[in-house]
Amino acid sequence: MKIKVITLFPNIIESIKEYSIIGRAIKNGLIKLEIIDLRDFGLGKRKTVDDTPYGGGPGMILRPDVIGKTISSIKTGKPRVIVLSPKGKRLNQQIIKKIAEEKDIILVCGHYEGFDQRTLDEADEIVSIGDYVLSGGEMPALVMIDSLARLQKGVLGNKLSAQDESHNKKGRIEAPQYTKPEIYKKTKIPAVLLSGNHGEIAKWRKANSYTRN
Repeated sequence: MKIKVITLFPNIIESIKEYSIIGRAIKNGLIKLEIIDLRDFGLGKRKTVDDTPYGGGPGMILRPDVIGKTISSIKTGKPRVIVLSPKGKRLNQQIIKKIAEEKDIILVCGHYEGFDQRTLDEADEIVSIGDYVLSGGEMPALVMIDSLARLQKGVLGNKLSAQDESHNKKGRIEAPQYTKPEIYKKTKIPAVLLSGNHGEIAKWRKANSYTRN
C-alpha cells in the first residue's frame, strides 16, 4: 500500500518511521510512506497556504487552490483522497478495512481553522477520529497509518492477530487477556486458559467477548 501524507508538519509524520511494527513494515517495504510538505506548494515568496475567511471570523483557512495544486502534483494513477477533518465520518474498524483494500491513498492534514468547503467537496472521503478538537490532522493521520498498516499482508507476524483484535467484527471487543504471573494480588487467571483445550478456550473467548454500548 502506498500512503502519501500532505502536511504542514512533516516531522510529526516522520516519527512513525522509527518505531515498532509500523516502522519495521515501512523499512521492509510492506508499506510505502511519502510525506509531502504543503508549504512547498505555497504561493509567493512567503509560501502562503492559508487566508482569512470570507464573511469574517477568527483564524485562517487553508486555501483550496494550494491543496488542489499539491494533490495534482503528487497524484499518480487514481489514489483515494482522504481529508482528515472533524466534519467527516467517525473512523471505525469497518471504515479502516474498506480503505485498507486500496493500493494508493492520499491523506490531507488540516490545520488552523480547517479547510475551505471546496476542498472537502473534492475529496473522495472525509474522516474524523472523534468528537474532540485537535490542533491539526497529523495525529489522525498517524492513527490511520497505524490502523491501515496492521491490515496489510506480512505486517503482523501472526496473521490471526488482526482477525482476533477488538472491533474486527463490528462493535465486538475481544475477550480479556492474561499473561504471567498466574496469580497476581490473589487473583488467578481463568482455569480454562491453562487447560490446553483449544476448543474450550475458543468457546470461553467467544463467550467473554462483548459488544460495546
